[in-house]
Amino acid sequence: MAINKNHEFEELDGVKCGIVEKNVLLERFIFLKKILEYNKFTVVAIPTPLPKVVAAPVINIAEGEIPPPATAPSTPETFTIGVTDYTFNTINAIFGRSLKTPDGHVVTMAYWQQKESVSHDEIPYYENLN
Repeated sequence: MAINKNHEFEELDGVKCGIVEKNVLLERFIFLKKILEYNKFTVVAIPTPLPKVVAAPVINIAEGEIPPPATAPSTPETFTIGVTDYTFNTINAIFGRSLKTPDGHVVTMAYWQQKESVSHDEIPYYENLN
């Protein structure tokens, strides 16, 4: 059970993991994996389970109604990302300045959220309120 919403952990692929993010698209997964592995975390990712589908209403074909075509909802493949250090907390890692980028800068919140392509760690986060 999580201490709070920002400190979740669960079992991913049989390994107890601290959850980094859920419902992540492939591009974001690659970005986060690069950062986390550079910082010597072991990354575990599993595809996010498909949402449960509600059964379609029964249609009486005898009355001449045409049933709608059976199509599966197209949802993009997403992932749940975790690290094997189940004490990992994303917020503490970012604001505690413990994560580094491969080019040697400290990971900022704007960089983590991919709002900036380069981490401007020389500017305090409270001065960069965009």
